Formats: sequence, structure tokens, C-alpha cells
Amino acid sequence: MADKACEIKISVIIPAYNYADLLPRAVTSVVRQSGDKHELIIVNDGSTDNTADIIEYLKDDLNCNFRYFNKKNGGAASARNVGIKESKGEYLIFLDADDELAPLALQHLEQHIINNPNTRMVIGGHIAINPDGRKREYLPAQLPNSPYERVKDYLTTKKISLSNGACAMHRSVFERGVYPEHFRSVEDIPVFAQVLAHYPCTILQQPIALIYKHDDSLRHQFNYAKGIGLDLVEEVFSSARLGQEFLPLKKDFYSQRCLSLFRSAYLARDNEMAKNYFKKALRSNWRILFKGSYLRKAFRVWTKGKHV
Repeated sequence: MADKACEIKISVIIPAYNYADLLPRAVTSVVRQSGDKHELIIVNDGSTDNTADIIEYLKDDLNCNFRYFNKKNGGAASARNVGIKESKGEYLIFLDADDELAPLALQHLEQHIINNPNTRMVIGGHIAINPDGRKREYLPAQLPNSPYERVKDYLTTKKISLSNGACAMHRSVFERGVYPEHFRSVEDIPVFAQVLAHYPCTILQQPIALIYKHDDSLRHQFNYAKGIGLDLVEEVFSSARLGQEFLPLKKDFYSQRCLSLFRSAYLARDNEMAKNYFKKALRSNWRILFKGSYLRKAFRVWTKGKHV
């Protein structure tokens, strides 16, 4: 058993963009438990702050054991893809630079993989930390046995919630497709969908990451979402990622995506775009009229344009 454990190597990949002040927290959360067996890779995605200096400081002055790569800014997807290419581990964790690896996470993951050697994605829990410091632990629910039901629960019914830092994926799952680099947000959804559809997945009832919530600009978020728009639907249901058997889910996912964009436009106070996406959602599925929260927002957009 000990020899088998030694064969398991986990790579933690941190895409870093303008989080120089928080990056040391993420790095130390990994190196204090990675040892010589596992590895940490930092990908500096063209940061304009002093991220590069902080990485050098951590590498030289703190004697932290990791590798790092500097690249032109291309977004989190491109940074993660560099990590996939350069990493040496069988299992990969993508940890955001403003988050932390939970204590004993690598130990729990390693033992879980030993007990479940065929798993290709380990879905762990996480601890959410609000801006006011309040914490809440989230542990994953059991997965349906059917790949179709797993994808359905992830894309449409939202019964499955996945976070990058709280999952470990075997590198083989990226043979079907890596992170779409033309996306500046939601780039993880096509990857998670293809893994749930085609690979053995298991649940680890332990927190893997500490995920910090931020009060981001609603306008900034919507600009990213609007740039991707409904292209997400085609990316998720491309033949490389999902097979023909999953196409019955496409219409519902399209409707869900329209409503998500409608809500983002509404919160960003872009009423014209909100109207556009609500119309598309309604044409796709008239049953959204029974979704009271969306209907109330649509009423405000079309009448007085007031927001709550």
C-alpha cells in the first residue's frame, strides 16, 4: 500500500493575474503540505502588478519548492492550459490565486485515490469565506450513477455544483478538450461537463479548498459574460466534448444560459441586453414564465426599469 501511495503525484496549478497581495497565502497553503511527492506550478498570466516580483521572492527568499511560468495575458483558461502542458502529476488541481488549499487536502486526496484508483475526477467540498469573514462548509452530494443524469444535474437542474479548487482531475480527461481560451469566464463548464459525461467520478466528503468570495463589479462581470454569450452552449455540446446522447439536454441548457445572461444584464442595469436575453429564453421555453423571480425582473425591465 505504501509503494502504491508513492506512485501518486498531484499537481496544483495556480493561474495568477494581479493578485500579488494574496498569492503568498495560496502558495504557502500548498507548499506546506506538498513535500517532495507533489508539485506546485504558478502561471503568471501577464500580471501588471508586482506578481512576478512576489513569485521570485517566494522562490528565492522563502525557499518554496515550485515551478513557475510567465506568459502574456490570455485569461484563466490559457493559464490553466499551460499548467496542464507543463505539469507532471497524474491528477491536477486548479487553485485560484486568491484562494487556499485546505489543510490536509493533498493527504485526503491521495488516500481517496488509493481507495478509488479508477476515479478520473474527485469532487471534494470547500469552505466558502465571505468578505465579512463568515465561513460556511459545503460538502458534495452523491452523484447519480448515469452519466446522462450527472450532466443533466450539472447543466440544467443545478443539483451538482463544482468548483475548480475543490476538484482533482486526472490528466487523461483533457484528451477530449482543454479549457476554451477564447472564453474569459465560465471556461470550466465545458470541461466539467465532458468529465461528468465520459469518466468515472467519485465524491470526497472533505473540504479541499478555502474559497474566498468577493464583491466584484457587476458591470465587469457582465462584460465577460456578454463577450461569451450563447457560444457557451455550442462549446459544451460540441461533438468532442459531449456525444449525441446528450443532445436532448441542449435546449434546456440554452434556456438556462439565456436566463443567466438576462440576470447578469439586469444586475448590470443593461436593460436592452436584458430584454434581448429574456426574449431568447422565452422563445426557447415558455415555461420560464413560471419562474417568479425572473418574471418579476422582466416586469421591472419592461415597465419602469427599476431594480431591487
